[in-house]
Amino acid sequence: MMFSYFKEYRPWYALYLLTTLTYHLMFYLYHLPQTYFLVSLAINLVFLVSWIILSYQSFKRKLLTLENLKAVGDLPKAHLPSEAAYQVLINRLVAAEAQQVLDIKREQDDLEGLIKMWSHQMKIPISAMSLMFQTNQMNRQELQGQVFRLENDLNNLLSYLKYKRDNDDYRFTKVSLKSCVSSVIKTFSSQCIAKKIQVSLIGDSEVITDSKWLSFCLSQVIDNAIKYSTPESEIRITINDKSISIQDFGIGILQEDVPRLFEQGFTGFNGHEHEKATGLGLYMTKQILDKLSFDIDISSQIDQGTTVLLTKKK
Repeated sequence: MMFSYFKEYRPWYALYLLTTLTYHLMFYLYHLPQTYFLVSLAINLVFLVSWIILSYQSFKRKLLTLENLKAVGDLPKAHLPSEAAYQVLINRLVAAEAQQVLDIKREQDDLEGLIKMWSHQMKIPISAMSLMFQTNQMNRQELQGQVFRLENDLNNLLSYLKYKRDNDDYRFTKVSLKSCVSSVIKTFSSQCIAKKIQVSLIGDSEVITDSKWLSFCLSQVIDNAIKYSTPESEIRITINDKSISIQDFGIGILQEDVPRLFEQGFTGFNGHEHEKATGLGLYMTKQILDKLSFDIDISSQIDQGTTVLLTKKK
């Protein structure tokens, strides 16, 4: 403790020693009586020792308080401007750390809820396939649809986790929008065949973007178009100059739900009614499209269909 004390106050003692030597030198050069200097030095040393005792006690109390400190609120009262500045800094750092812990806790809770929700989603096709095996009613097309649904939900979950972990995983190249859309349509071809949905694709355009993440966004939109389309209907996809329009003629979306479609976890009336939504597809789509410099606009009418327009920002 004593060593720490002298280490903290050593500049002051060095200054005191230097001042004393300077006075001694002045007395010597001017041939002044050394007795006066020694008397003055003795008096100064008495004051110095008294100050050392008092300051050491104060230093010791402060150090013990800091060593046994359990909360920021227990910090000793600041008497010096530097101490007050340090306490302000400590309070700011503690508040920032508390907010960071809260954010991590909230993210963990969201992830736990997401895993539970996605697990429930994946149980549905698993239950359906299990029932087919138990009843020995193996419908090839229905089995293929359930496997696709399970695989698609799993891929979406993995994509979400990758997006949350690597938020800057983008590789921008020149991409043909027609080629990108065609590959997504091919992925969902079995779903379209099962519901007898015709998909038309017109036009083409090239943009600078990340083809992998743009394909993910398109898959979310086209998947929704297929889910909520009526059987034997049509999905029209039109590509103009750096824009993609995806129009279905399905059940549509309530007008009051449209402004909230991009909120995290929002499923709306259709999601609750059909139990097919996790509320994360369009949320992720909007976040990723912002990174890709795309605007997304949705317009819909009940029982008439929905149109989704993706437009590359200038």
